[in-house]
Amino acid sequence: MLVAVGSENPVKIKATESVLEKIYGNVEVVGLDVDSEVPDQPFGIHETIKGAINRAKNAYSYEFDLSVGIESGLMETPGSITGYIDLQWCAIYDGEKITLGVSAGFEYPPEVVEEVLKGKEVGDVMDKVTGVDNLGQKKGAVSFLSKGLLDRAENTEQCVLTAMIPRMNEEVYFKELL
Repeated sequence: MLVAVGSENPVKIKATESVLEKIYGNVEVVGLDVDSEVPDQPFGIHETIKGAINRAKNAYSYEFDLSVGIESGLMETPGSITGYIDLQWCAIYDGEKITLGVSAGFEYPPEVVEEVLKGKEVGDVMDKVTGVDNLGQKKGAVSFLSKGLLDRAENTEQCVLTAMIPRMNEEVYFKELL
């Protein structure tokens, strides 16, 4: 099976490979630099899902069995400390249908959200807060904030796995197509 990921981020590629190997066995995953067609820092469910779908569709060609788009964004969350929770959305595309999944969400510290609302990217602010360059391409903010109990790869695997659930159960989800 040959799979494209609409990103060259090694965490997204590895997470996709990890999940799909458990489901399908031998999988080759390649990362492609594609345009998400949304701002670098997406806000809200619609913009974030649109970015994931665009990444999956823009990475797809008929040489691939599946393409995967993963996009993180801040979702307005009433009652939370900052008013925002970070969620990663995954879109998986096979040339016909799209399936979606989402990761566990977490909240950034107030100073991070304040800077992001002023126009900065989460990754840049978290690099400054933690003193780690390119934290998002390593263990990620979630690892830093959870004291290593959840790393970015595991968090990303969650959204890939939940996007695969309908594909793992086609007889239930796609009865009319079978």
